Amino acid sequence: MVSRLVQYHIQRLNDKDPAVRLRSINELRLLGDPAALPALERVFRTDDDPEVRKAAQRAGREIYDKSIAARGDRKSE
Repeated sequence: MVSRLVQYHIQRLNDKDPAVRLRSINELRLLGDPAALPALERVFRTDDDPEVRKAAQRAGREIYDKSIAARGDRKSE
């Protein structure tokens, strides 16, 4: 289940203002929920603003890497 906060920021990825999209990308990165990965990938592939695309790529990579590391930690327990 995706939290309301994650859903809120995913919706803001569609805002017309690139600054709003960048803030939501950063918030999603800080939240670290893998549920945001498909939305971040979409932004990376389709957003018109290169800065927004780059931020989405970085955030997605960070969230993905942390989720993989967390799975590895659980397997060793």
